[in-house]
Amino acid sequence: MHRIATSRRALLGAGLAPLLAPRALRAQGAYPGNRPVSLIIPYAAGGIPDVFGNAITQGLQERLGGTFVMDHKPGASTTLGTRQAARARPDGTTLVFAGNATFTITPFVLRSAGYDPSKDFTWLGLTGIAVYLFVAHPRWESLEHVLAAAKRRPNEISYATWGVGSSAHLGTFDLARRAEVEMIHVPYNGTAAALIDVSAGRVDFMLSTLAPAKPHMEAGRVRALGIATAQRFRPLPDLPTVAEQGFPDYIVPNWTGVAAPAGLPDPIASALDSALAATFSDERLLARLEPLGITASPTGGRYMREQVARDLAANADLVRRAGITPE
Repeated sequence: MHRIATSRRALLGAGLAPLLAPRALRAQGAYPGNRPVSLIIPYAAGGIPDVFGNAITQGLQERLGGTFVMDHKPGASTTLGTRQAARARPDGTTLVFAGNATFTITPFVLRSAGYDPSKDFTWLGLTGIAVYLFVAHPRWESLEHVLAAAKRRPNEISYATWGVGSSAHLGTFDLARRAEVEMIHVPYNGTAAALIDVSAGRVDFMLSTLAPAKPHMEAGRVRALGIATAQRFRPLPDLPTVAEQGFPDYIVPNWTGVAAPAGLPDPIASALDSALAATFSDERLLARLEPLGITASPTGGRYMREQVARDLAANADLVRRAGITPE
């Protein structure tokens, strides 16, 4: 079975530099000139955000010239760095990398995130989609098996997440709503602890990203039940999507992308949009990302803007239905 490389060397993007060779998109104009560009990473250093950060900064630098650097600013559920980016001057010297939760969930579950995703950003493009999949204790043979039991025994089947209002919480709540079942939500402080209890049978199942779940899957401690993306994941071709199992159009968004402060001049936005799309269209970069459970998604700023609008509407409805009160 295909194994995920989780060493620090792999996670920090070793070997990405040769994949990001200069192309014709290198800008010859004023941007960025001799001004260093900061890519705010609102997560702690290390791990998958740095894989993306390295690819983004190297790709933009190779294609646009100038100097692009990562600037880690973790804190306050990713809002600290994101808020700083929203308030920066819209001159192209400050960018921010973040995922769908930061832009389309956190504003609904925190009383004051400090930014308005509908007004405070210029969207530059999606960079990748991380796979979500449902995994369960091996006693559960299929997703149908879990949901049938939940229908027979309301509020007895349990699901783990890494917190109230998380993508996992909203995604599983949405599945339960579609299946017309009621289940027990068991929030944990992180994915690792949740997976341990699912593998031990103390909780029935959960939605997880692939990287932390894969070792448990390979050891037979959990069973993969379905993937929460629109299409099957190439490294796991035999794992059906949830949509294929009776829930049309079911997906749990888990994208990442790059944004700048609102009001970024069109020529700078266009240059960044094109350079990002070129960086994440490289099949060799995709080969580096797939073992981490990620597919590249070079979609451009217009698509990202539309994706954000769709997810804001969907998540506002799910948060309301789930009865989540902003903290």
